[in-house]
Amino acid sequence: MANITAGMVKELRERTGLGMMDCKKALSAADGDMDKAIDDLRKASGLKAAKKASRVAAEGIVLTKIAEDGNYGVIIEVNSETDFAARDENFLDFSQQAIELAYSNNDADVQGILNAGLEDLRQALVQKVGENINLRRIDRLKFEDANRGIVASYVHSNNRIAVLISLQGGDESLARDIAMHVAAVNPMVVRAEDVPEDVLAKESEIYSAQARGSGKPEEIIEKIIIGRLRKFVAEISLLEQPFVKDSDTKIVDLLKEAGADVVNFVRYEVGEGIEKEEVDFAEEVAAQVQGNG
Repeated sequence: MANITAGMVKELRERTGLGMMDCKKALSAADGDMDKAIDDLRKASGLKAAKKASRVAAEGIVLTKIAEDGNYGVIIEVNSETDFAARDENFLDFSQQAIELAYSNNDADVQGILNAGLEDLRQALVQKVGENINLRRIDRLKFEDANRGIVASYVHSNNRIAVLISLQGGDESLARDIAMHVAAVNPMVVRAEDVPEDVLAKESEIYSAQARGSGKPEEIIEKIIIGRLRKFVAEISLLEQPFVKDSDTKIVDLLKEAGADVVNFVRYEVGEGIEKEEVDFAEEVAAQVQGNG
């Protein structure tokens, strides 16, 4: 009897998209033969899931849920392969169940939520809609004491951009306005000092190369670099940005007027960071014709 390792189970999961126990059983029954295990899983009605697991799921929706007392909120992204599937009622029902599980299991990561009952629902949905479906990511913001602050959210009408935000002071209306600003403007950090050193170093290197190519004196070049860096940091820092609903008012001034401050924010946009497959259909058809020739 072959020794079924965790690595073998992981590989089969990645190649089929099926659950851990199903993969482990299939490998055991196939005496560790990966190809035979895949064939057996396909014969056991896993064909669609096995075929679709390697496809890129870069469409979908983002959802949020906020506690009634406003001290806790969760945000998730659920992906499908096509926008058509993302509008399907079955996909939307699945996504709603995912946000409810993410909300109630308030310390669980993606795998934890899948283990809490979502994986079986995901597999059933893959079979039903014929596309790869993923719960991609989860984030949460919370205050242990409801009096310490406010957690609010903003979801764009098409559910492709969502923001979770936490404020100390202010009210829900202000929090929602700033969340809407984050959705529209997409700052990198809350405040200037939050900008990572590696980001500053990279920008400084770029500005340095640009300035030195101008032939200006070194002392002028240094001032140009400092000025450009200062402008860059202001543009990506939430507190330094002009408010999207009133360009004459900075976010920091809006908060100061309300006696509030931003603790943190999380912004999700559907498919960001996923490398989408570019399919040349003419080339694909030509390859199939040659293969059949």
